[in-house]
Amino acid sequence: MSNLAAWMARGSYFDTGEGHVFHVEAGTGEVLVLLHGFPTSSWDWHKVFDALAQRYRVIAFDKLGYGFSDKPRDGDYSITAHLRRTLKLLNALGVSEARVLAHDNGNTVAQAWLAHQIEAPAISTRISHLCFLNGGLFPEMHRARLMQKLLLSPVGGLLTRVITAGSFGRSLAAVFGPDTRPTRQDLADYWTLMSRGQGQYLLHRHIHYIRERRSNRARWVGALEQSPVPIALIDGVHDPVSGAHMVEHFRRLLPGRPVVELPCGHFPQVEMPQEVLEALARLWP
Repeated sequence: MSNLAAWMARGSYFDTGEGHVFHVEAGTGEVLVLLHGFPTSSWDWHKVFDALAQRYRVIAFDKLGYGFSDKPRDGDYSITAHLRRTLKLLNALGVSEARVLAHDNGNTVAQAWLAHQIEAPAISTRISHLCFLNGGLFPEMHRARLMQKLLLSPVGGLLTRVITAGSFGRSLAAVFGPDTRPTRQDLADYWTLMSRGQGQYLLHRHIHYIRERRSNRARWVGALEQSPVPIALIDGVHDPVSGAHMVEHFRRLLPGRPVVELPCGHFPQVEMPQEVLEALARLWP
């Protein structure tokens, strides 16, 4: 059984009313929710999942339209919709409070969640601690890749028709660190998960989170500045999208919030999993 098959076998499906969402759970005690990014899935967490489950009740899931979850062509893939379904899943799992570790546009979901929590303290599931990995926390610092720009453009839908495993893999590999490159098998797994159910044809719809970040900047960045819960950042500084330049901005806008810098790229949990675990243990003793 391949690693992907083993991961799928560990999971269950929850009917959100908009489609079935795949989720994996392990461990006991305080809840830790793992939020993946674009264009990947909960598989991003497989190298740290079991170690985290020794300390927490860990929940990871594929957002609708990603990975092993359903991929309806007419689905709502806005950040607001992703948050709505996240809270619905957690409510069904009996989770009223959780730590959150987020990555990429999972960061944006977490920011929207935090903003909602500040505005509506009676929210069904509250964040108690929040740690970000690489991602566009500040839209003014996000350096979109060519593939992202094209997907966001009027030709985005056409582009999804010609994306291949090779072009997808090259684009993804380019955001890894120079000394922590993905293997061919890694890239093949990413393509398998993304293209499952013809998910590649949704990429231009998913990418609109970049515009949402811009239009909601005041609310979502404001949530970080006003946060009543501890916030931290673990960042791969060689990431061309949200690396060292984003860390500098984070420190400037959120002084005093702890930061751990790692010599890797956009996927610290994949590229340097042990170092991420050690950093998280220091941040959350």
